[in-house]
Amino acid sequence: MLATSKHHLQSLLTRVLGLIQRYPRVLALFGFCSGLASFFLVDRQHRAGQVIAIIMLVSWLWLVLENLLTDKIARRFGLYLPPALLRYVTQLIHQESLFFTLPFFAVTTAWSSGQAVFTGLLGVAALISITDPLYYKWLSNRRWLFLAYHNLSLFAVLLTVLPLILHLSTTQSYQLALATTVALSLPSRLVSLSQQTPWRWAVAVVLTGVIAFAGWLGRAWVPPATLWLQEMAITSQFDSRSRAPGDSLSSLTEQQLRDQGLYAYTAINAPRGLDERIYHQWIYNGKELDRIPLDIHGGREQGYRAWSRKQNFPREVVGEWQVKVLTEDGQVIGTLRFEVQ
Repeated sequence: MLATSKHHLQSLLTRVLGLIQRYPRVLALFGFCSGLASFFLVDRQHRAGQVIAIIMLVSWLWLVLENLLTDKIARRFGLYLPPALLRYVTQLIHQESLFFTLPFFAVTTAWSSGQAVFTGLLGVAALISITDPLYYKWLSNRRWLFLAYHNLSLFAVLLTVLPLILHLSTTQSYQLALATTVALSLPSRLVSLSQQTPWRWAVAVVLTGVIAFAGWLGRAWVPPATLWLQEMAITSQFDSRSRAPGDSLSSLTEQQLRDQGLYAYTAINAPRGLDERIYHQWIYNGKELDRIPLDIHGGREQGYRAWSRKQNFPREVVGEWQVKVLTEDGQVIGTLRFEVQ
């Protein structure tokens, strides 16, 4: 009875592999559509978002333990998983992950900053994942490049799902995502060495440390995946009871500025249960004048409303002004611009 079940299951796996090989574009279309569908579902339903985030993490746990699990399954159940099928599963997880996370980063990216580089890399990686000639013939055959691709995908997933599952702040999520990605990449890097001599192991460990250090230094270039501006305004009037700004201004006179002062208003979308400290950084002609801390709480569909007011201005005020909305680590959430004439 057991042998018959194993035979049927093995035949089913072989049949599934045959269908995938016969219709490879269907797999790419499925990964693309399901990834985007997951994003829109997360954006609208908090509980569904947590479930999807957990599924993402479980799928990545499978990728990390793939070799160990396949050996265990073969020994324990006598079930052989074809290597070609495992490659397709890996590709599907990459597709799901990248098209799930990419919309988050696309929405939160400050495109005039270095964040555009990170999100651009994710976009290129997503296109590669659904282009079989690039994925199998170019990427998979370059061992270290494939490891980098794998780690980038995992890092993006962790940055997105940790605030949804654990309600970690952007800074905490970044630290944990970076540490986890680096820790999980080291065994793969050691296994990939053609000759596992002590000095090659030392090089791999040092390289891992360099990657971790570079990742930490470059955190301002990574968009805060689950924080984005729903509404923003520079205004001279504000109703604190209803938390409603007056008309948004793009320019004003020096007299208006000094007589009335200015409010910077932002409504920031954040996951439910997330408490985050952000900053309004007031900048005049490229020089920071003030950095005002604000605590926000996630869960409001229209975004958490926060504002800062500036009344003290320097002697010279004519020129270009900015109010940058930043996380504690300096990641830009958005920028408000206005001119004083």
